[in-house]
Formats: sequence, C-alpha cells, structure tokens
Amino acid sequence: MLLIPAIDLKDGHCVRLKQGDMDQVTVFSEDPGQMARHWLEQGARRLHLVDLNGAFAGKPKNEPAIKSIIAAVRDYAEEHGIEQIPVQLGGGIRDLDTIERYLDDGLSYIIIGTAAVKSPGFLHDACSAFPGQIIVGLDAKDGKVATDGWSKLSGHEVIDLAKKFEDYGCEAIVYTDIGRDGMMKGVNIEATVKLAQSMTIPVIASGGVHDIKDVEALCAVEDEGIQGVICGRSIYEGTLNLLQAQERADQLSGELDED
Repeated sequence: MLLIPAIDLKDGHCVRLKQGDMDQVTVFSEDPGQMARHWLEQGARRLHLVDLNGAFAGKPKNEPAIKSIIAAVRDYAEEHGIEQIPVQLGGGIRDLDTIERYLDDGLSYIIIGTAAVKSPGFLHDACSAFPGQIIVGLDAKDGKVATDGWSKLSGHEVIDLAKKFEDYGCEAIVYTDIGRDGMMKGVNIEATVKLAQSMTIPVIASGGVHDIKDVEALCAVEDEGIQGVICGRSIYEGTLNLLQAQERADQLSGELDED
C-alpha cells in the first residue's frame, strides 16, 4: 500500500482546499521543491501533484513549480543512489502536446480527469500514445462523476466510466469521494472497494484520510485491488505521520517483519 503525499499547487504555492473550494485555501509552503523533498525524506515512494489553477482554467498554470518539484525529486534520487521516484500530475491537461511536454520534463504519470469524461476520444488517444503513463482521475459524489474542478455533477456512474476507461488502456484509476476530500472524515472504503472489485487495473484511493486507522482500514482491503492512497490535509496538519504510517502499511502488507 503506497501512501502518496499530495502537493496541490495554486499560484506557485503548496496549498490545501476544502472540498475543492478555491476560496477555502490554506497555504502550507511557498517552496514546492522543498516540500517535495520533505515528503521524500519522510519515506514517500510516489508524489501526487495537482495544478489547481490549471484544473479551473483548463490549461497548465503552475509549470515552474512543477519543474522545481521534478528537479528536487531527481536531486534526491541522485544523492541517495536510488531509482527515480515516480511523480504523477493532474489538473488542466487537455491535449497530447501538454502530456508529451510534461513527460519529457520528467513526470512519470499524467492524470486525466474532466477531459476523460468530456472528451473520451482524447483519453483514448492519450492511452495509445503514452501507454502505461496515463491515469484517470474520477471524482464522485454519491456514485456520480463530477467534472470541472468538482463544480459540475454529471449523470455518469463511476463504475461504468471506469470500466470504459480501463478498456482504453489507462494504467490506474484515482478515485476521490469529493464529499470527504480535505475534511479528514475517513476514506469511503465501501465505494472504493466496490470500484476496485469491478476493475482489473489498480485503484488509488483519495479523499478523507485522517489518521492511522484509515490507513489500516485500507490495508485490510488492499487485496481487492487498491494500490495506494493519496494523503493531503492529514499529513500537513499532523493527524497522520507519513513515515510511521508507511511503515505500518508495509507491516500489514507483509513487506516488513512484525517485530
């Protein structure tokens, strides 16, 4: 079970929103590269970036900050003699040229959300052009998919869309319960498991992580196809210690000895 720190970018700063509301913002750092390094030092094995301005504008808006994070990750890997740690990014990605540019910059995975729902042909083309590097982000409330920075609720069922996108060849699904994101009220385990059981590709949980109990609850259903969980406000506000939580997850997954 991967615990994946989220670095949400707004105006070049690292922030967190409550339920995707750009007016309910907390700035946690003005140095995205340093923040990335901090989470790597805390044992992160993957990073999750979101271009919040891009998600609302429909085009990249935080490229300098993203490049600073990629450079920090690359430097960290070189210093420690380890393989490059994967970095995934979502927010405002609407064309193949943008995907190619980001991958050339050093990102490992691109997350397509709103565009996957609104322009499935684009997603299909992206999966074909960049196999193994496209993840679909499905944000949902009460089983229905939301788009446009969560501002619009579609009539699409999450599982129906996820199966369709799996057929296109996407690498994984990031599933966010938007009613819980940033609220630290616990992950929607039931809905996440239901989705994972219907897929053959991995599901990454997102939204609502509060403390170690949420991590333990996810580890208990990991075998259903849940690859990891994105951690945001909980690790920034200290209700979840990333280093300890990842060690506990490894222990429960059998990757560490119990003693």
